[in-house]
Amino acid sequence: MLQYAVDAEAWVIAVTFAALFRFDFVASRIDWLSVGILATLAIVLQAVIGWVLSLYRGRHQHGAFHEAQTLLATVVSVAALLFSTNMIFLSNVGLPRSTALVALPVAFVIMGGSRHLQRIVSERRVRPQDSAERALIYGAGQTGAYLIKRMLSDPNSPYLPVGLVDDDPDKRHLRLSNVPVLGGGADLVTLAGRTDATALILCVARADANLIRDVSDLADNAGLRMMVMPLLSEILNDGMKLADLRDVAIEDVIGRQPVDTEVDSIAGYVAGKRVLVTGAGGSIGAELCRQLSRYNPQELIMLDRDETGLHGVQISISGHGLLNSDDVVLGDIRDSAALKEIFHKRRPEVVFHAAALKHLPMLEQYPEEAWKTNVLGTLNVLNAARSVGVKTFVNISTDKAANPISVLGQSKRTAERLTAWSAAKSGESYLSVRFGNVIGSRGSVLPTFIAQIEAGGPVTVTDPEVTRYFMTIPEACQLVIQAGAIGRPGEALILDMGSPIKILDVAKRVIASSGRSIEIVFTGLREGEKLHEELFGVSEHDERPFHPKVTHTAVPPLDPDNLYLERWPETGAPSHDAPKAYFASSLGARNE
Repeated sequence: MLQYAVDAEAWVIAVTFAALFRFDFVASRIDWLSVGILATLAIVLQAVIGWVLSLYRGRHQHGAFHEAQTLLATVVSVAALLFSTNMIFLSNVGLPRSTALVALPVAFVIMGGSRHLQRIVSERRVRPQDSAERALIYGAGQTGAYLIKRMLSDPNSPYLPVGLVDDDPDKRHLRLSNVPVLGGGADLVTLAGRTDATALILCVARADANLIRDVSDLADNAGLRMMVMPLLSEILNDGMKLADLRDVAIEDVIGRQPVDTEVDSIAGYVAGKRVLVTGAGGSIGAELCRQLSRYNPQELIMLDRDETGLHGVQISISGHGLLNSDDVVLGDIRDSAALKEIFHKRRPEVVFHAAALKHLPMLEQYPEEAWKTNVLGTLNVLNAARSVGVKTFVNISTDKAANPISVLGQSKRTAERLTAWSAAKSGESYLSVRFGNVIGSRGSVLPTFIAQIEAGGPVTVTDPEVTRYFMTIPEACQLVIQAGAIGRPGEALILDMGSPIKILDVAKRVIASSGRSIEIVFTGLREGEKLHEELFGVSEHDERPFHPKVTHTAVPPLDPDNLYLERWPETGAPSHDAPKAYFASSLGARNE
């Protein structure tokens, strides 16, 4: 009603001004009765048409562009009716026919101006407080515009945008919510001094690792603390809160944008099913369980021999760690009899096999442990799954299984071949997924480097030229879930992990982010370790039939009976030194 009163007054002013304008501001020449009739009619028409077009029904954000469009349509409609009325009824009393046309822009400017003034007042009321940290926004695109609007409309915002930074020359004079583009990345040192900014927020959608590294270096040179926004998928799922802005993590600097495997559209095969995850207490297994729980399985069975790991994953999913419910199962995949009992009791329909030993140098020392867990343990899980008619079985493997020269690689390659044999034997969807290094998983380089830095150093790197492929834990788990839907029996699926990254660069970045001076020591490649990891074996082909970032390759099956006979033909069974003999004969390529 208040806004309508302002608009009604605007028409009175506009019609009066138009009449005076047409008579050279000589009031005595004007028929004021006709002016009063025209102004009254304008007030009535503004109410009727404004209501019909929802101008006064709370549909529009105050002062927004869409409200301006509706306001213009309303004013034009009212002016058109006034003009018609004037032409038919009032022109004979001396009121000029152009009165309504002159009044139209005057009324629109007054109405629009009143709304803009209200918006300015309301924005000042919700503007961040003076204590907010002054921040430069890197990126003048839609993401930057969205973030600035959020900042300027939140009185509790911890950040106040004082300028935009963008390297596009076409945006040099652009303003977003009246925040100007001040220059490019090369000008950061100067801009930081001019604006007294202390933080730089990167707002570039799908920023890759190279851009993050470059901007991070520029921010360091300018003495600015660099921050990044959450992933777009997280914003869409959970909404954007300014508190979600975070400091640049080493994962951002060395990683790449996670591949969108569109898992949500194809993960329906776990809905309403009994799903079992081995190794559920590990870093991969735990995240896998968390993601699977979102797809509404009838039952999620988390199996591990590590009770502490089970306690942690149960807390993250159920909110409690009582360990007295049947969703957690304490068991060892080496125990064939116990495993079969669990499977026959719980009768899972979908199995994700994440349990494994994965530390390369340890398995070089103790190959019999790799044999018992990665080979025989996997065979135990496969046999138990086949015995209860599991329809989908996903074995988690490693890129070290491609052209293996280590005990770890050979044991995982053997597990892939056993999985392929089970697929052929059962006719069901039994397949493997091959990973690179998973950022942040237990035993990976990042936690190791961080621990070494916290201990005062040195940071150890095997070789200055060694490279590895990296992927994030959520990305790895999405691939595992997707594999169950698009993988064909007996295949291995491999995610396109981009270009390999030098481990030395990772070490330098971690040290730089710590702000400490730590020495880097080169220890030399360990037994069974490759300088550059491979994703495909010599006989494997890069075929991508379903997703442009996911490769499918066939794996030759290995009959479990031949697992023994081809290595120990005299007895058909392994001796005490069987694991050492098996791996030694399988790793002849290492010496070559």
